[in-house]
Amino acid sequence: MANLNINRNEKILCVGALNYRKSAILHHHMLSFNNTEAAFRHLSDYSLRKAYFLFRIIGKNFFVKAGKVCVGIALKLGIPFEWIIMKNIFAHFCGGQTIEECSDSTEKLSRRRVGTILDYSVEGKDEESSFESTIEEIKRTIDKAKNNENIPFCVFKMSGISRMGLLEKVNNREELSPDENTEWLNVQKRVNELCQYASETGTPLFVDAEESWIQEAIDLLVEEMMQRYNREKTVVYTTLQMYRHDRLAYLESLLRRAKLNGYFIGLKIVRGAYMEKERDRAMAIGYPSPIQPDKAATDRDFNKALELCALHKDKISMCAGTHNEESSLLLTRLMEQYKIAPGDKHFWFAQLLGMSDHISFNLADAGYNVAKYVPYGPVKEVIPYLIRRAEENTSVKGQSSRELELIRTELRRRKMA
Repeated sequence: MANLNINRNEKILCVGALNYRKSAILHHHMLSFNNTEAAFRHLSDYSLRKAYFLFRIIGKNFFVKAGKVCVGIALKLGIPFEWIIMKNIFAHFCGGQTIEECSDSTEKLSRRRVGTILDYSVEGKDEESSFESTIEEIKRTIDKAKNNENIPFCVFKMSGISRMGLLEKVNNREELSPDENTEWLNVQKRVNELCQYASETGTPLFVDAEESWIQEAIDLLVEEMMQRYNREKTVVYTTLQMYRHDRLAYLESLLRRAKLNGYFIGLKIVRGAYMEKERDRAMAIGYPSPIQPDKAATDRDFNKALELCALHKDKISMCAGTHNEESSLLLTRLMEQYKIAPGDKHFWFAQLLGMSDHISFNLADAGYNVAKYVPYGPVKEVIPYLIRRAEENTSVKGQSSRELELIRTELRRRKMA
């Protein structure tokens, strides 16, 4: 009977959705994201000025595109450039090159009641040996997180442990050769190995979302892992990128399957990180774009997903991975409405290291569960991640300008003080 009530409840929820979003904006609530003293308390004046300079640079589309070209040329010609990146964009957005080097970031965040999500950000490899070494590295992050309340989650990307071409063939339901069948079995074994290890150590594990042309293969495999390991508590988390117009419907169908098959859903909700790439590919190949028609549609579906999670809090554990102030405030209002305590471990907020500190630290100060993604890895190997961060800042309207505005406000406040 519970399954038959899902649609009716969701309709009731959607009718009230607009009112709750307006409430989130109009009611000041006790939480404010304008407290720059709380946002930047962990940064010295020098670090704050450096962050200001960095956001000015990556806020300019020309500089980002030129930097991407220059890095590509330097890599091809073997020109040593790591020290420039390490001292600037890497130092701001990454925790270090190894797990051990991330300890300083983890400690600083923990002092502010913010957790660390160790993110081994090496991607784009195709060799089996690389996949095996990545598995071992992710298991080391799980070891680090075991019984460590300062590291509430671990994470991995499917493309870090599988060849992209293979994922695409599985996604398209193409016939696999005998060698590819063996290769796919090995991928499934790796994923199960990680999820089983996470389950045995009691460490929740995120599986990041990726490009639409491999995402269905990821979805099917992660659902299988949730059905296997999320029986008694939530261990495995899937990720939804709400810039895709089909993700809200997918969440509704996932909820029906979880109720039917008796497992808990682990869910990380993000707006997404591959929007430009998705549109370019759809246009080049000539298929309908999977991307929402505009930002308003993405925001609408993101917020509806938050509402669905709050309504089904008995079935879903979730993390809102967002740099959006309105959505963050909306979730706090929904938690209040559905009598979910700020410290309830089934509900988390997450932002990237070096971004949206005004959201992270003000939420943490108000008692909510907050974690920062802390990427790490050899500088050269993390470059694709860093380029994506820079491109996101230029493509997301107002992201860099908001960061700059807040830093300027804090610098003025410190000067007056």
